[in-house]
Amino acid sequence: MKAAEQPHPSFREAFRFWLKLGFISFGGPAGQIAIMQTELVEKKRWISQSRFLHALNYCMLLPGPEAQQLAIYVGWLLHKTAGGIVAGSLFVIPSMFVLWTLSFIYAAFGNVSWIAAIFYGLKPVVMAIVVAAVIRIGKKALKNGVMWTIAALAFAAIFFLKVPFPAIIISAGLVGFIGGKTWKQKFDIVSAHANGQSSVLDDDDEVREHTKPSLIRAIKVCAVCLTLWWLPILVIALWQGTNSTIFHEGIFFSKAAVVTFGGAYAVLPYVAQRAVVHFGWLKTGQMMDGLGLAETTPGPLIMVLQFVGFMGGWNQHGDLPPLLAATLGAFVTTWVTFTPCFLWVFLGGPHIEQLRGNKIISAALSAITAAVVGVVLNLAVWFAIHVIHPDSQTYDWFVLLLGLIALVGMVKWKWGIIAVVLGGGVVGLLYKTLL
Repeated sequence: MKAAEQPHPSFREAFRFWLKLGFISFGGPAGQIAIMQTELVEKKRWISQSRFLHALNYCMLLPGPEAQQLAIYVGWLLHKTAGGIVAGSLFVIPSMFVLWTLSFIYAAFGNVSWIAAIFYGLKPVVMAIVVAAVIRIGKKALKNGVMWTIAALAFAAIFFLKVPFPAIIISAGLVGFIGGKTWKQKFDIVSAHANGQSSVLDDDDEVREHTKPSLIRAIKVCAVCLTLWWLPILVIALWQGTNSTIFHEGIFFSKAAVVTFGGAYAVLPYVAQRAVVHFGWLKTGQMMDGLGLAETTPGPLIMVLQFVGFMGGWNQHGDLPPLLAATLGAFVTTWVTFTPCFLWVFLGGPHIEQLRGNKIISAALSAITAAVVGVVLNLAVWFAIHVIHPDSQTYDWFVLLLGLIALVGMVKWKWGIIAVVLGGGVVGLLYKTLL
């Protein structure tokens, strides 16, 4: 099939997909990227493999949730600015309401046994989704011994040596840049991903008008995004004053949005230290409970920050009713966490598109992709340790068994993400109920 014969999706068709993705995007960034890989590249063929990886590697370099930024990027390529806004917004909105509901139940009633039972079954299947993502992405990215070596070194660096994520990505990019000049056939993996199938966004497409860099467009993007970013904080300052908890949350999480390289796990120690120790918005145990809620709801794992914002407003509500203060805290936190993502993509995307086809850049991105596999494997191992071996004394063999069944089902029998997630929740509820 020729590229011209691959139909371009309508805006309505794309809207339906992004809405669906918002409800099934479990598994943290690894699971979400795997879902987009399966749906966008392999099934719908809306974007070629090499262009998908090209966009992914740029998003991995940005602060904030890379999976949401990848959705914004692809949505922007397909349907301009409106497509990016829809893709990025729908990626987050469903999880906002789900997590708000769970946060309210948690704050008002404490740990509800049946919800805890559902989460008990969800944790191992989320673990399986992450492992399946490592396998899927690894098959695409680790095409030779050099790429395997880079992935292994990245895993060892972050898992054993605790090397910061940005340092790993920058190092991999430098290795790929040098390798692209001296050993092209081993490093240019991104460009080698053409599989003979056409895609809507194909490798040999000309640069589209809306993806070309423009100074006027860049100024407009900055003006609009910065205004939207800071407007709610200004309104809160005028209404509640600059000493209110909600205002402090807006300022703090705005700062975090600029420095949160490496995803949620990289920023959690910083957020926990400031939110628990400095501001006193919540306790350490509540922070861990919030992470558990975020891990088992759709959307980016960094949604745990919404829980922190909710609990901060609930515990330090001032003159406002606790639920209103908590809701405002959750909204402001989520707003300032995700609004900057649109700025980074819309501002940098056109320049990244100009680099498409550059063999040296492709080699650097290939090395970054391999390093990302190692980093995602670290997430899978970290998650597995905490789910299967929750304390230093015991192993949860039921969780291990359920996780293995889900993993085999997804890898061998191609079970769908929705079925796996729903099945895990039901099994957990039944298991805990019948104990």
